[in-house]
Amino acid sequence: MQEYTLNDLFSMFIEKKINRSKFEGLVFIYLVNNKTRLMSKYWRNDEYEEYISWFYPRLSKAIDTYKETGSSFEAYLSNIVRTASKEYRMRIAINEVTEQSAWNSQIPEFFTREESPAYLADKPNYEISQLVSQIKGRKNPKQLLALILKCYYYISDEFLDKIAAHTGLDKKILKDMIEKLHIMRERHEDAIYRMKERIYGQFYRCIAYEHRLSFLAENTTAFLKLKRRLEKARIRLEKMRNRVFKVRTCPSNREIAGVIGITKGSVDASLHKLKKRLNKMNEKKDIKN
Repeated sequence: MQEYTLNDLFSMFIEKKINRSKFEGLVFIYLVNNKTRLMSKYWRNDEYEEYISWFYPRLSKAIDTYKETGSSFEAYLSNIVRTASKEYRMRIAINEVTEQSAWNSQIPEFFTREESPAYLADKPNYEISQLVSQIKGRKNPKQLLALILKCYYYISDEFLDKIAAHTGLDKKILKDMIEKLHIMRERHEDAIYRMKERIYGQFYRCIAYEHRLSFLAENTTAFLKLKRRLEKARIRLEKMRNRVFKVRTCPSNREIAGVIGITKGSVDASLHKLKKRLNKMNEKKDIKN
């Protein structure tokens, strides 16, 4: 089979011996089969094939841009291919740095951590466990039930198994109540989930910027530009964290009352008593300190 040069293919296209689709297809095949003519010999075959596949969507625009004013089509396209390869290499390098940074940040969590890392922006609820320890053993299961449902968003199945007996309810009934709250507040919970996902992405973006900075010489234009980008990314991350901290995760007293099957006033009274008890606990701590 005769092997055409890029100039031959372009002439055939101009003379309308082949249509546009056929021309682009033949040019793509030529690029795939002529790595050594167009690129450095140090490119691996699989790496080069991935690059040409990435470049293909730009081929049509490159053909439209070409003007027959000096350089041949082959010289023009070869230059475009080599120039675009620098951008491709840079993107690959950035992606590798980003991926490596993300994995490095997660390794300690996989092997040495059990609690949620700080950037997850989950609200630690130490007051819940303190109040539960105060309520258990007293004859006020209604207060404990109201507290559990108020904090349903943070209640794990494991914790629920431990506390269910103190509510005077069957464990399955208690789980059904919590599940009902999840269903009632599904849209709200989805919004919180999406906010946290964006926080994860912003967190890893900051890590990637930090890692990329370590490869750049200080006080260069690229270094200073990336440093400013990192500073803005950190500010945005902090704002995102503050925003998710302010999001209300607990259900309303009316929602709790509807799930239990009692009046809203009963829930109000139970939670008010718990709040007063919490205030007393905090006052005692302040006196000791």
